[in-house]
Parts: sequence; structure tokens; C-alpha cells
Amino acid sequence: MGITPASDPRPGPGTAYARQAIEALVAGLDGAEVDLDHAGFYARLAQVVAVAGSMKRTIIFLYDEVTRRVQVAGAYGIELAQFSGLPISLELAPDATRALVEDRVIEVRPPQVHQIPPDFTELVGDHPLIYVPIAAAGRWPGVMIAEPAPDAGPLDEERRDMLWTLGKTLALASTARRATYWGERARELEERIDLARDIHDQVVQRLFGVSMALSPAGSLDDAARQRCADEVGTALEELRAAVQRPLGRAARPTGTTLAAELERLRGMSAGVTVSVDGELPPVPESLEPLVQSVLSEAVRNAQKHAQAGAVVVRALRVDNTFILEVENDGVREGGATANTPGMGLKLAALEALHAGGLLEFGRRRGDRWQIRLAVPVGEP
Repeated sequence: MGITPASDPRPGPGTAYARQAIEALVAGLDGAEVDLDHAGFYARLAQVVAVAGSMKRTIIFLYDEVTRRVQVAGAYGIELAQFSGLPISLELAPDATRALVEDRVIEVRPPQVHQIPPDFTELVGDHPLIYVPIAAAGRWPGVMIAEPAPDAGPLDEERRDMLWTLGKTLALASTARRATYWGERARELEERIDLARDIHDQVVQRLFGVSMALSPAGSLDDAARQRCADEVGTALEELRAAVQRPLGRAARPTGTTLAAELERLRGMSAGVTVSVDGELPPVPESLEPLVQSVLSEAVRNAQKHAQAGAVVVRALRVDNTFILEVENDGVREGGATANTPGMGLKLAALEALHAGGLLEFGRRRGDRWQIRLAVPVGEP
């Protein structure tokens, strides 16, 4: 069964605006090393739609399958607190329902009357509103209501197509985020079950044997007492090993070396000079993934969050400690890394802890930013 080719392979206006909508959404979420919570994630999406669609403010409403209620997930240009306690449902918003049922973008402009609950009248005001369905594959995750910018005229077909495509993409983003959330919960539950099983099969069973040995009346001979002490000691070691399990995933093997990764970064870091200060000491094979992960994160941060012109890498071996320092210039006032570390740095710090090491990062003299990894060589 073949595929019939389109009569005209060239992309039409709809395709161009669909591509523009998707690229705008990806660009808005790119670099979200910032650890966004639920409201922050959807506030970022609302901001992307506002910028791409020339909107003054946007509000994303989503249906929560747990509470079976429609909730305000995120907003741009308006505070979420204004919707606290207000009843929200499709029955109270016929225009939103029509947008979902007909799967199209609906614009209501005065003198048309907004069909909304009285509680929302003050929030809506006397200006146009645009209803964008967040729907795909027969599912209705939610709807977005947007107020156009004051200088924006009525929707033409191009802007309408872009908003419709953004709604489809928002549905995909919402579904993917929900799937990721439940996947993480499933992994956490699996880890807890594995921990409980190991403690039961090893520690509890061993201590049960000790309790059986101590239960008969009378004193124990030296051999039995020593055996009980050995069993308790082994149980403590097993319990200590269980509670000291890594809190997350370790860095994945890369199949390359720090020196080779530095050469690769030199050739790929356009506009940023990556140099090595001094000689590179040998990196233990077990530490290569962690060291390369920290290096990549440092270079990526310098490119994204600073106007960096140079990145300097230093590596040294002090006694039984391997140290990697990555420093860049061009730190911007109030930049993303200036106040709160992003998700990438948090994960790298966690990986360092798993290896028994420490990751430090922060602003240094002038416009410098430094990331410093110190990790013991050998067993942590």
C-alpha cells in the first residue's frame, strides 16, 4: 500500500505558519534548565503564545482528571490569584465549548456580547477575546483565552492558523508533561518497592534469625553470642548500604575522554573560545562520565546565560582528589545563573554527590562565573 504524493510539494502559507508556531514554542521552552513547577511551566507556554500571537495577556485553562475540575494552569499578563475561588466550567463558557467542539479558533469582538459568568466580567472588560482550543486526537485537555494587543486588528487566516497550531502543540506539551510526571512517579514507586524488598529480604530476615537465636531461655555460649553479634553487624552494613543508595541517576558512560570532549567543544562553540589552562592530568575511567557532564553543562551555561567570549578549563590532581574548574566571562546582571541555579547544575551537583564529590558554582570577580568539581579518586 503506497503513499500518494501531494500534488504540490512546496509548503503553503499554512505550513509556514505552523512551522513558525512550533518553532516559537520550542524556543520559548528551550533552555528551561530553570526548574519550572506546574504553574511556571504553563506560564512560560502562555508567554510564548502571547509573544507569537501578539496578545496582551493569555490564560490557559486545563481539566484536572484527579479533581475533575477545570483549573487555571498558567497565565501571562494577569495574576492567577484573581481566579482563586471562582467557578470554572465549560457550561459557564459557551464560546470556549464551541471552540473545542468545532476545533477552531473563535474571536469575540464588541459589540458582540461575551458569554461568560458574571464573576469574570470585571476581568474580561470591553475588549476582544480569542478562544484557542487545546485539543488533539479527540481529547480536550483545555482551552486558552487570550486578549489581543490593543493595536492588533481582527484575526486573519494566517494568525488564526498559527493560534490553532499553537493550541495543538500545547495539547502535545500538556500530554507529554503529564506522561513524564507519571513516568517519574512510577520510577520512584519502583525504587521504593526495590528498597523495601531488599531491606525485607536481607536486613529483616537476618534480624529475625538473631531474634530466634535469642528467644530460648538460658544464657548463650561464646560461639552463639559471637554469631549473633556478627549477624547484627552484617545487618547494619546491609541497612547502611540500602539507605545510601544514589538519590538519582549517575552520569551515563560517554565512550570518549575529557581531552577528546574538549577538542570537540573547541570546534563547536561558535563565538566562544574554549582553552585549557595548563596540562590535563589523567582522568580515572570511572570519573570520565561525571567530569564530561560537568564540562558540557558549564560550556552550555556560558553560551546560554552569559555573553561569554572565553571559557577557561583547568584540571588538576591534588593527592587523591581530582579537580575540574571551568570559568567564563560575560556574566550578565540579573542573568539566569546569577541568582538561582538551573536544573542542569542541580543534576550535576547530585551526580557529584553520588561519586562522593562536591560541585560548587557561583559568580567570581567582575563578570566571571566559575563551576568547580572536586571528587575523590577511587572509591568514594
